[in-house]
Amino acid sequence: MAARLTAYLVACIVGVTLIAGLIVGAQRADDDGVDLIVINGKVYAGDGAADLAEAVAIRGNKVVRVGSNREIERLRRAQTTIVDAKGGAVVPGFNDAHAHFISGGLALDQVNLLEATTLDEIKDTIRIWSEVHPERTWITGRGWYYQPFAGTLPTRQLLDTLVPDRPAYLVAYDGHTGWANSKALKLAGITRHTKNPPNGVIVKDPRTGEPSGALKEAAMALMKASPQPTAEDKVAAIRAGLVEAHRVGITSVTNAGGTAADLELYDGLRKRGELTLRVYQALSVNGPINEAELAQLAEVRERFADDPLLKTGAVKLVADGVIESHTAAMLEPYANKPGSSGDPRFTAEQLNQTVSLLDREGWQVMTHALGDAAVRMALDAYEAAARANPVPARGRRHRIEHIETIDPADVPRFGKLGVIASMEPVHATPSATPGDVWSTNLGAERASHGWLWASIAKAGGRLAFGSDWPVMTLDPLMGLQVAVNRTTVEGLPKGGWLPAERLPLRQAIDAYTSDAAWASFDEQRKGVLARDMLADLVVLSADIFAGPTTRITEAQVMVTVVDGKVVYRREPVETTSAP
Repeated sequence: MAARLTAYLVACIVGVTLIAGLIVGAQRADDDGVDLIVINGKVYAGDGAADLAEAVAIRGNKVVRVGSNREIERLRRAQTTIVDAKGGAVVPGFNDAHAHFISGGLALDQVNLLEATTLDEIKDTIRIWSEVHPERTWITGRGWYYQPFAGTLPTRQLLDTLVPDRPAYLVAYDGHTGWANSKALKLAGITRHTKNPPNGVIVKDPRTGEPSGALKEAAMALMKASPQPTAEDKVAAIRAGLVEAHRVGITSVTNAGGTAADLELYDGLRKRGELTLRVYQALSVNGPINEAELAQLAEVRERFADDPLLKTGAVKLVADGVIESHTAAMLEPYANKPGSSGDPRFTAEQLNQTVSLLDREGWQVMTHALGDAAVRMALDAYEAAARANPVPARGRRHRIEHIETIDPADVPRFGKLGVIASMEPVHATPSATPGDVWSTNLGAERASHGWLWASIAKAGGRLAFGSDWPVMTLDPLMGLQVAVNRTTVEGLPKGGWLPAERLPLRQAIDAYTSDAAWASFDEQRKGVLARDMLADLVVLSADIFAGPTTRITEAQVMVTVVDGKVVYRREPVETTSAP
């Protein structure tokens, strides 16, 4: 008995010694000094942290410590870079959970109509841009809203008056309707005799049968005559997008759809040390899938497996269109188009089978679904896959993208099924553009079910926020403004649009950081500021936690840090050495 007690005592002493050694070792590691520290901030470490810290210490590409100025200052050494937050908020790097990054970069060098909210502004922007760029053989761009056209779609005749000398083709802000002039239609071979493609509509004049200039959904693919970007164009677009992303504090992005060729472009930049953004690329699947296509996807995933900087592992499906053009799939007909309930891209059986096959192979499925019928179809498909297949090794984290309107009965299913609600708050801006068309098409009752992020979260669902860039601005601060206020920047409507759906500021930030990291299977390495997590963070010019929340967009990104390196600074950062 005595021998056994002695053995227990020895084992206990050894264990305590080992633990003490680990603690001392960690303290000594901290004492070795750090490469970069942020001081004098209001540091929100993320993931629901209750208290704000003052400073962050970084060594290499990892966070070493988050704490008080005094704790962090003692780690300063001669080589340490000092970033003085000057009382501004410091948050984990923003993770845009839904963007189209190459398209966004390309759009930076085209006509941009996102700021044109009236018909006169649209006309002036197109006319001036084409006059300033006489060297362009085509005038291309995007961003026009539906509202300025008073319930109709823009025509080729109007665009002919603005660009009479060249073909012109402009995509709507939502990316689901194209607008061509007569020269562009002629070059594309689109005439009164051209038939609608599957899942697409060539809008035609009801009197003459001639194409009006508007192309809905899959009909946009007929505009093949328009300039197609080369690989070099796309690489230049990624580089331009990196600059824009860092300017607004984005350190990670989920590309909501793309190809294996896109991954190769990012990989080329990674190999040259130029990829300063963490990219999770979803691969687009445009219809029901078969075993051969599954094998092709598996080859791509094997080449771009889990990596902190670049990876795939998700597949993007499109279940419907958009509400503004009456192509989103609805449970009941549109209020102002009683003969139509929208256009689902899959039958229920096709979607169930495709999702089950992808789930069986361990893919994360991201399904574009705006209308309440499409949202229900996606939830049904995920539920069917869970019944049919064993749980994948890494678990299930399927997602629904957009969810602009949802039947209240389906809200609790996100939590019950573990489905991520991937939403873009800026889409919900309750302004005259594009809000009126959206609300008018749906009718008052269904419009009251718009962007129910707070309801989904309260029912146990997990949110992930993004921008849908270039459909909307890439700026996360604009998204936070809408998420927590449910108003425009100008404060309209007074009292907020569906104010019960407002989120607390920290929860909204989590949706852009820790929850977005969880949505890409990255929560073990990014999304929060904590020891041994990747050093991605943003320093803002103001303390947004001090309120009021209506002033969030008055803050500016002052410094963006990715992988422990300053990749953007709005003004010279104070860099000093220890005395």
